[in-house]
Amino acid sequence: MSSNERTFRELGLSEYLLRSLDELGYEKPTPIQSASIDPLMAGKDIIGQAQTGTGKTGAFALPLLNKIDMKINAPQILVLAPTRELAVQVAEAFGSYAKHMKGFHVLPIYGGQSMQQQLNALKRGPQVIVGTPGRVMDHMRRGTLKLDSLKALVLDEADEMLKMGFIDDIEWVLEHKPANSQLALFSATMPEQIKRVANKHLSNPVNISIAASHTTVESIDQRFVQVSQHNKLEALVRVLEVENTEGIIIFVRTRNSCVELAEKLEARGYASSPLHGDMNQQARERAVDQLKRGKLDILIATDVAARGLDVERIGHVVNYDIPYDSEAYVHRIGRTGRAGRTGMAILFVTNREMRMLRTIERATNSRISPMKIPSPETVAERRLSRLGEQIQETLNGDLEFMKNAVAELCQQLEVDTDLLAAALLQQVQQERPLQLPTITERQRDSRDERSERGDRNSDRGDRPRRERSDRGSRPAPTSFGSADALKDNPDVKMNRYVIDVGRENGVGVGNIVGAIANEANIDSRFIGQIQLFDQVTTVDLPDGMPKDILSHLKKVRVCGRPLNIREAGDEVFVDSGRGAPRKPRSDRPRGDRPRGDRPAGAERRPRKPRDNG
Repeated sequence: MSSNERTFRELGLSEYLLRSLDELGYEKPTPIQSASIDPLMAGKDIIGQAQTGTGKTGAFALPLLNKIDMKINAPQILVLAPTRELAVQVAEAFGSYAKHMKGFHVLPIYGGQSMQQQLNALKRGPQVIVGTPGRVMDHMRRGTLKLDSLKALVLDEADEMLKMGFIDDIEWVLEHKPANSQLALFSATMPEQIKRVANKHLSNPVNISIAASHTTVESIDQRFVQVSQHNKLEALVRVLEVENTEGIIIFVRTRNSCVELAEKLEARGYASSPLHGDMNQQARERAVDQLKRGKLDILIATDVAARGLDVERIGHVVNYDIPYDSEAYVHRIGRTGRAGRTGMAILFVTNREMRMLRTIERATNSRISPMKIPSPETVAERRLSRLGEQIQETLNGDLEFMKNAVAELCQQLEVDTDLLAAALLQQVQQERPLQLPTITERQRDSRDERSERGDRNSDRGDRPRRERSDRGSRPAPTSFGSADALKDNPDVKMNRYVIDVGRENGVGVGNIVGAIANEANIDSRFIGQIQLFDQVTTVDLPDGMPKDILSHLKKVRVCGRPLNIREAGDEVFVDSGRGAPRKPRSDRPRGDRPRGDRPAGAERRPRKPRDNG
C-alpha cells in the first residue's frame, strides 16, 4: 500500500483525533497530509510546497495536536499566518480536530481585534496560538505571549507573508523561539528569501512537494455575486426568486449564522431548515429527508454537516459566506452536478474577499463568472410568472361559487372586477410583494423611521429645564451632526453612529476601523468619517445596517470598553472648551474608573510593529 493510500488510523493519530475526523467526514488523508504527518510526528522539521486547497492545514495541525500535553496550559504550538481571515480559519480547523480533547484551547490573535480581549484569552492558557506576525510580535514584546513551552512553530503560506512585507517580523519571531522547538514551513512557491529563511532556521528538513489537484466538476456553472455585507440578505432573496431550481444548499461558516439565516428565510416565506454539526443525528437526517421528499426547498448548512450529502434535487449551491480554503469550496459545490447532472454554484463575495475569489480560481483551475444581482423588476416579473402558473392550475377547477362571490363583492363595494382583482392580489402577496422597494425608497423609509423616533424622543424631552446661570456660562449641548458622503462612493447613503469609547480610553482611529471592519465584515472603504471625542466617538457607516450586526457590535470591546454603538440621531455632547466634546453630565456613567487610575489602553506601550489590520 502506498503512503497516500494509508488511513488516518494507520498514520498513528490518537483516538480523540480519529473520532473528530470521522465526524467531519474525512475518509482518507490527502497527499500532503500523508507525506507530512509521519515526519512531523517524528519531531522532524519539514518544508511543504503545496497550493491552498490541498489539505495542508490538516497536514500540520493533526500531527502537532497529537503531541500536545493537555496538562500544560501554555502555548505549545504557534502558527504564523499572513491574514486575519486565514488565522481564524486555521484556528477553527484546530478547534474542529481537537473537539474531543478535553480542556483544549486555541486562540487566534490579529490586528484590529481588541487587545484587552486577547490579553484575557491569553491568561486562560491556550495550547495553540494562530496569529499574524505583527500582533504575535506585539504580545511577545509585552511579555503576554511566552514561548517557554513551545514545541512547534508553523509558517503557513510563507510566500504570502513575504509579499505582505512580513519577512523581517518572521525572522524576529524565529530568533526568539526555543532552540529545541520543531519548525514547519508551508508555501505555494519558494522565492529566494523564503529559501534563505528555511536554510537559516530549519534543521535537516524533510522536503515535500505536492501538485494541486483540480477537482471541480465540469458540469457545474460557477458564478459569483459581488455585494456588500449589509446587502447580502436582500441579494440572496432576489437570487432565490429568479433562479429556477428545486433544491438549494446555502453554505455559511458558523452554526449561529446557519440558524439566523434559516429563521430570516422562513420569515420571508421560504421552506428552509438549518443543518449544522451541533444538531443531533436524528434532526439532521430528518432535514435531509425533507429536502429529498420536497417538503423543504432550502438547507442552510455548515461545511461539517454537509459532507457526503448527495440529494438528487439539489440544483444550486450558494456560498453565502465565502470559504477561506479552496478545498472547502470544492467540497461545497460538489453537492450539485453529481452523477452527470448539471448544477449551478453561486458565490457571494464582498470587496475585501475578491482576493480569496482569485485564489480559489487559481487553485481549482476554473473560471468563476460574474453575475449581477437581479433587479426589482426582474424579481417582480418572476413572481408574477409563478403566480400565473399557480392560478392556471386553479382555473381547471370548479369556480362557480367564487364567480358569484366576486359579483357580490363588486356590488357590495361598488367597484369593478379589475379593481377587486388588484386588491385581492395585493392581499395575497403581502408577505412576498410583486413590487420590491428600490434602494432609494428603502433609504427614505429608514430616514422616516428615524425621524419618527426622533419626534417621539423630543416629545418625551419637552419638559422645561431649570436654568443654571448662577454657575457661570456652561456651553449648551450640541448635536453630533449628520454623516458626510464618501468621496470615492458618493452614491452610498451614510448614517452617523456613536460609540462609547473615546480619547480618554486611549483609543485611536485604527482601533475603530479595525474592530468594525473585522467584526462587521465591512470593507474599510465604506467606513466614513471618524471623530474622536473625550468619552465617545462618532463613525459614519452605510445606512440600513442590519440589526444583528449592530447588536453584535454593541458587545465588541475596544480598549477594554464595549462599543455600545447606536445611531447618533438627536444625541448631544457638551463642548468642554478644549476642543474635546464630552457627554452631557446626566448621561455620563459614574464609577467607570477609580480616581487616579490610568484609562484603559492609555498606558505607555512599546512601539507597535507592523500588522495587517
